[in-house]
Amino acid sequence: MGNVHEKTVGAKTEDAATQVSHVAHEAGSEAKSAATSPWFTPLARSGYAAKGVIYLIVGGLALSAALGVGATPTDQQGALLTIVERPFGQFLLFVVSIGLVGYALWCLCQGILDVDGKGTSAKGIVTRIGYCVVGVTYSILAFGAFKLATGGSAGKNSDTATRDFTAQLLAKPLGVVLVIVAGVVALAVAGILYYRAWKVDFESLIQPKELGQKGKDVIVTLGRVGYAALGVVFTEISLFLVIAAQRHNPENAQGLSGALVQMERQPFGRLLLALVALGLIAYGVYSVASARYRRVGRA
Repeated sequence: MGNVHEKTVGAKTEDAATQVSHVAHEAGSEAKSAATSPWFTPLARSGYAAKGVIYLIVGGLALSAALGVGATPTDQQGALLTIVERPFGQFLLFVVSIGLVGYALWCLCQGILDVDGKGTSAKGIVTRIGYCVVGVTYSILAFGAFKLATGGSAGKNSDTATRDFTAQLLAKPLGVVLVIVAGVVALAVAGILYYRAWKVDFESLIQPKELGQKGKDVIVTLGRVGYAALGVVFTEISLFLVIAAQRHNPENAQGLSGALVQMERQPFGRLLLALVALGLIAYGVYSVASARYRRVGRA
């Protein structure tokens, strides 16, 4: 009798587990369908356009600084301020903030729902975690854009945020080690960006039916140049984090804008800044083109 009872309980437990697995699978499928549905796809595409506008402004201001026409290199928050200061700036920034929300949600869908089909290998998991981190980052940027569009503040710029983060790490036990680890992580991000520029692993996602192969080649080239430029920036951010750790001084840490400013101050700095600025502009154009020609759907 005992064996019969145990078998019955085991069968019920197995059935329950199967039902839970089935429900989870159905929920995942429905979530993927929602993430690639006709109502969500335009929101995701607007996100690429909004990101492109941000980087076009960042790259344009950096290029102006390199050419010595008075502009100062800035970051994403500075780009938001540039938009809001223009005619109808609050309305335009509100539109951009909606796009940034779309991009943040799309990145989270890429990470959590794996709509790009990265899989569950070690490389796939790392890539999906990266998507989630980018999604959270752009959620914060979108919130800042919305606040600025409604008369508030965009929040901390990249330099202040990086220095505050560095100061918090340095205040902890083994703080120097933690900051060095943060620098290594930034260098790893740079490595991923260089890898994307070299391997062109994003090429299959670009599907410009109207432009043909030549048009696709142009978009892919812009993407490669853009990823390489971002890699240079993250390499520099990594270097300054290590310097901040060695000197135990968070003021040595730099965000995007600080990295571009410091780049300009180096020997041949204006030339290097101009090249990186052109790369950031290329990345902006690539992102805007992705809004139209990137595959946004099931892998």
